[in-house]
Formats: sequence, structure tokens, C-alpha cells
Amino acid sequence: MASISTKVGNFSIENPVILASGILDETSGSILRSLRSGAGAVVTKSIGISERAGYPTPVISEVKTGLLNAVGLPNPGIDNFVEEYKDFPEKKRTVVSIFGGSVEEFVTLSRRVEAAGFDKVELNLSCPHVQGVGSEVGQDVDLVEEIINEIKRRTNLQIWSKLTPNVTDIVSLAKASEKADALVLINTIRAIGVEIYSRKFALSNVVGGYSGPGIKPVALRAVYDVYKETGKDIVGVGGITTWEDAIEFFLLGARAIQVGTAFLYDDYRIYSDIKDGINKYLDSEGFSKLEDIVGVMVNNAARKGD
Repeated sequence: MASISTKVGNFSIENPVILASGILDETSGSILRSLRSGAGAVVTKSIGISERAGYPTPVISEVKTGLLNAVGLPNPGIDNFVEEYKDFPEKKRTVVSIFGGSVEEFVTLSRRVEAAGFDKVELNLSCPHVQGVGSEVGQDVDLVEEIINEIKRRTNLQIWSKLTPNVTDIVSLAKASEKADALVLINTIRAIGVEIYSRKFALSNVVGGYSGPGIKPVALRAVYDVYKETGKDIVGVGGITTWEDAIEFFLLGARAIQVGTAFLYDDYRIYSDIKDGINKYLDSEGFSKLEDIVGVMVNNAARKGD
């Protein structure tokens, strides 16, 4: 049987299927259940400096091709998070998502995460619906570069930079993230839902993030563009619900993938369902390991161009 183990930065992963940030809450029990159900790794919900309640309901609206959400980054704050995960047994397979409004906030959070025994952070530079953080920070190329460089300088953490698709030039953001160990592409897309009979917006915040199968072509385009221009390690996310979707991301340069909205449809089975499909595909197509197909379509196109 083909090997599907992979490596993102210095992180070796037995199953390339990872739980995306924002799906399960910060309780350690739900995160641990994903790992014990077969996820190669997990990403926590985004943690900030202080406790945050988030937006009033409605915060989620289902559409034909996915979900709209504007939850508002609710989280317990870094103090409560550290206490909750004090005795967590799987810190090495857990990536802590953090958000902030300044370089110093990101650095402070990173140092607290490292002191708590974790060795990886995912920088939420892409939440599309909260002012002052997320994509508002993540669209500033110079600020993105400074955040990553300062975390690298002041910690020993591995850094995953999660970039916003709500820009015209995601490659520039990727190049600004050069010192990151990996890039996560993509977060949700800014969107609006309308209820025609109540004549109200579907979300209390009006604007939310769109996720699910409908954004997969956008995510694939981002992975293709960034891999072609940078060759950096990429974790693909956005509309992945089946093993076939995962293969598409690998062929364009992703070394691992994250599942988000699909988890809500398939529950904890999603990790083994996609893993089994990847294995069967590699065997049937004559590949001995996952590495054999990572970026192969982009690399082949480049060779033809030469």
C-alpha cells in the first residue's frame, strides 16, 4: 500500500487530512476526539488576547453550495485557553490558531502558546468579518511580513500563515510570508445572504464568510498560483468534501489538506473516508507515496514551458 505520510515544514504527519480552524470549539475533549478518530493533526479555533463573545445570532446560514458564517471570533482568551490545555496529551499534533490586531499581540500570543508546550501556530490573517483583525491585517503586505519575522525572531515556533482570498494578489501575501514554515490557502470568502420573505440579511453581521464546495475552484487557483511562484509548503483548504477533492489540491502543490465545512456533513468519519480514498487512488495509479503527486501538474506544465 502507498504511503500517505507527508511533511509540512518540520512537521511529519501520518494522515494528510487535518481539522481546519473554526469548526470545533476550544474544549480539549472535542479536539482530542478528532485526533483519536484519525485526523493527522488539528487546528484550534482562533485564540485572541482577551475573551470575546462573538456576534449575536444568526451567525450561520446554510446555502446550496456551502455555509455562510459570521460568528465573530468568539474565544475564551489566551489565559483560559492555556488552562484548558494544561494537561493535553497531543500538543505536538495540535496547531494553535491565533489572531491579533498588531505585531505585538501576535508575538505575545505566540510566546504564551510556546510556553504552554505547543510548537506550532497558525496565524489567522484572513477572517473576513471582524474589524481590526483577520483579513484587515492580512491584506497589509508589510504588516504580514513584520508579524511573521517577529514571531520567528522571538520564538522557536513553526509558523503556518493562513492567507486571505479576499485580495487581487495573493501571491504578494505569500511572498511576504516567506519566513513562515507553511502557507494555508484559503480562508472563507466575503459574502452576503438574503432572506426574501423577511427581507432581512441571513447573518446578524450582514457580511460573513462563505465556505463549502462552492469555493473550491477559488482555493485551487490560489494553491496553483502560490505554488507556481514560491514552491513553499502549502496546506490546502476550501471546499474539500471528498478524497477526489483532496487529490486535486495535492496535484496543484498542497502537501496536506484541511477539512472544515465537510466535517459538519460527515462528522468524525471524514478523516478516514478521505484517507482511504487517497490510498486507493495512489495504489490504482501506480504511485508509491503521496509525495509523488504533490505539485505534479504544475511541475509538468513548467517543464513543457521550458
